[in-house]
Amino acid sequence: MSDPSYTDYLETAIAAARAGGEHAYANQYRRNEVDEQFAHDVKLVLDRETQAVVEKVLRDRYPEHAILGEEGGEADDSRPTWIVDPIDGTVNYFHGMPIWCCSVAIQVDRRIVAGAVYVPPLNELYTATTDGPALLNGEPIGPSKVASLAEGMVATGLSKNVSAGGVIDRLTRLSLSAQKVRIMGAAAVDICHVACGRADGYIDSGIYIWDVAAAGLIAERAGAQVEIIEYIDDMQFRYLCSNGLIHDDLKKIITDQYQEPED
Repeated sequence: MSDPSYTDYLETAIAAARAGGEHAYANQYRRNEVDEQFAHDVKLVLDRETQAVVEKVLRDRYPEHAILGEEGGEADDSRPTWIVDPIDGTVNYFHGMPIWCCSVAIQVDRRIVAGAVYVPPLNELYTATTDGPALLNGEPIGPSKVASLAEGMVATGLSKNVSAGGVIDRLTRLSLSAQKVRIMGAAAVDICHVACGRADGYIDSGIYIWDVAAAGLIAERAGAQVEIIEYIDDMQFRYLCSNGLIHDDLKKIITDQYQEPED
């Protein structure tokens, strides 16, 4: 039996993302079932439940593969690893805001080769393989042509620890530099919006691999520019995605805040 192709992997990513997303969407009436409560975050019963739905699809098709998800699992460089965010935008989901998604990607030899991001409330499916185009509901997508940050709309995340990492300074500088800044609360959706030209950039000073594994590949294959600015640890990093034309200006905002001040 021949090895699976990237197309085979993508078909599985789509099936898993759809199964997980549809499960979460169908169970929105249970969105207030809290597993753990934190000061500025929440972990839902449906986070873990949705990951289990995704994992079943993956294990049924590739039982020998590893799975790394926000709700558990670990990567294994010796075999393909599926990277899962069952509900990216959990707080949005919890409050009934229709900006959240289920994200599934596969990593082979430390490289993401296929991924799918499914946004059930909008009925949008973003897909890509490392050797194929980025698609939205089967149609090719590409980033915007906005060439000036002053005319750009930039999405960003906001760390819960606003006293660390220059978060407020970065947000201030972004607000003064871009036409508009948006904090939508679902990184994978934001990055896909850069991929299809709805946003011109996305910047985050502490994002996790499961947030960007699928969406980052989709953005890259769409023609956007994707860059890990700095690793915080094996799973978390400072991240930048843009249409390419405003990339340097955005990078300056996220890198200048980590430079040591002169005496």
